Amino acid sequence: MRGAVAVIGALALSMLLGMAAISVDLARGYSQLISNQRAADAAALAAAIAYQRANASAAILLPTAQDLAVANGLTNATVTATVVNDVPTSGAQAVKVTISTPVAYAMATALGYRGSYAVGATAYASLSAPSAIAPPCILALAPTGTGISTSGGATIDTPDCSVAAVADIANRGTRIAAKNIVSGVGSVVNDWGTLTTSLLRYAGSFTNPSWNANVPPADKRVNAATTITDPLADNADLSAARQAIGTSVAPQTIGNPVTPAGADWVIGWSPSSNVAGFQKGNSGNFVIPTGNYTIGRLTIDGGVTVQFQRGSTITVANGLVIGGGSSVTFGDVTLSVNGGFDSGSAGVTMGNGSLAIGSGSINFQGTSSFGNGPVTINGTLALGGGSKLTLGSGNHGFGAINLSGGGSMLLGAGDLDVRAGIAVGGGSTLAAGAGSYRIGPDASGTAINLSGSAVFLMGDGAFSAGGDIITSGGSRIVFGRTANHLIKGNLTVAGSVLFATSRYTIAGNLTNGTGGTRWPYQDTALTDKTYGNTLEGVDVTGYDMAGINVSFVLSGTVNLAGGAYTKLMASGTSVTGGAIADLLIDSLTGSATDWAAGAQNLFVGAVHLPNSDLTMSGGSSTLSNGQCFMLIARTITATGGAAAGSACTGIVGSGSGSGGNTTIGLVR
Repeated sequence: MRGAVAVIGALALSMLLGMAAISVDLARGYSQLISNQRAADAAALAAAIAYQRANASAAILLPTAQDLAVANGLTNATVTATVVNDVPTSGAQAVKVTISTPVAYAMATALGYRGSYAVGATAYASLSAPSAIAPPCILALAPTGTGISTSGGATIDTPDCSVAAVADIANRGTRIAAKNIVSGVGSVVNDWGTLTTSLLRYAGSFTNPSWNANVPPADKRVNAATTITDPLADNADLSAARQAIGTSVAPQTIGNPVTPAGADWVIGWSPSSNVAGFQKGNSGNFVIPTGNYTIGRLTIDGGVTVQFQRGSTITVANGLVIGGGSSVTFGDVTLSVNGGFDSGSAGVTMGNGSLAIGSGSINFQGTSSFGNGPVTINGTLALGGGSKLTLGSGNHGFGAINLSGGGSMLLGAGDLDVRAGIAVGGGSTLAAGAGSYRIGPDASGTAINLSGSAVFLMGDGAFSAGGDIITSGGSRIVFGRTANHLIKGNLTVAGSVLFATSRYTIAGNLTNGTGGTRWPYQDTALTDKTYGNTLEGVDVTGYDMAGINVSFVLSGTVNLAGGAYTKLMASGTSVTGGAIADLLIDSLTGSATDWAAGAQNLFVGAVHLPNSDLTMSGGSSTLSNGQCFMLIARTITATGGAAAGSACTGIVGSGSGSGGNTTIGLVR
């Protein structure tokens, strides 16, 4: 028994001595691990800094890390240094340094251990902020197929932000140059052109001819999937703004004035007995004193002069007809007419007061002028043959307005209500002052129709059109400032247009045709003002379509024809019920969008067409002139000599990427 106990005691003592020996060697290894980790941390930071300063040259990594290892006393260390992707998060990059040193066995040799064991330490130094992919400026959301494609001489340049697509990117054009080029779940194909980027990332494959060296080097390519979403998909301002599409404000109701029956008046060289007393001698001059007059039919023969004194109230039940060459003046009166109105060839003059014309045909000729006060005409106001009508300040209501043949009309400040549309023919001008505009559609659904060389100039104020707005080549239209223009139809522009600060809500398409007229323009017919040198303090000369601090929210799309020159800039801040910060154009339409050959566009802000296939064809350009432009569409195709570009690091809702300077730090 005693012998057995002695044997067991000897074995136990041997085990304790072995454990002690191993513990000593493990402690020596742990001490070395601490030294190695300290050196690896310093080496990773130094290598990352050197990598950045050497313009991302991988050749600088290992020498820098080795020098730091030696500086920390590790002369016999094995060192590796590489750039790794998706560390610490997806899309990020880091420098990985591993330092390994041998630790010789000491006490453990008594147990038969010989030689040494390796102690390694690894450190990561982040090359960028956690979200290393720069925010996109060009973004295609199609889930499959080709999201972004170029061909011919087409170029896309966004040096400080990304060109990104959920699906494939195919560069068969001249160039795509971007901070990052990213295909979320697809592949990247390059042909003879150039890809310039600090990060080329793709989930599928990268295809490039072996002879084409104009692509990022291998260490700038990452084969990994990237989650790409629409940054404006859940924008609350946009969701609210779309609710107004298709709405309009109906014009105020216009009715016939009340005109009781009365005796007929004939004013002329053989006047009726009831007006003979107003004649001055045997002359053709008549002065109607202040009074209340109820008239059946009022006939004023040609070649006479008639003056109605101020303060009168005059009703005409069966029409007012003025003969050629007569001079008729109404002072500050209240004038109500049914049964038709004919001003005669010389026109008619009226002071401050009110004018209401109801049933019957309406004919203004020559030059007519009315002072301040409300004017309602329950019918079509037609002006032609060079005739001119001036109305002062006050609310103005019409059944319809039809200007042609050089006819012109000037309205002072006040609301403008038109029940059945405005038509301005070639050579004619309509200018209206500040006030609310409520314009209903004609029988064809058109609220405003401008023929070639027609001009429509609007002041500031709320605006609603209950139908299409159509302008022909050579025409001009100016919109005033307000929170939101409501257009219940298409806005088709073939001439030139100025969009003052506002949101424009359009139930249809916005189309800029071939132009033919550009800004500036001097109106010598009515206002004697120059339009379009600047708009909201921004130079817009040379453009046919210009809008500053604007947002367009549509149900259709934006088509730009060849030869169109467009300058549209989004607002930098949101306005309640008006322009949305940084948003230029928004539509959820699935219709195709075409920016045709020769169209020259300067866009600042986000164009958001997530369901539309957009094509920029030969010679068109969509640039931002050194400012921010973001294009989001289902697919984006640039052909021929089309060019698109942006010069910023990001824009509204464009993601969490910093887009700023590279930062370096240890990743724990």
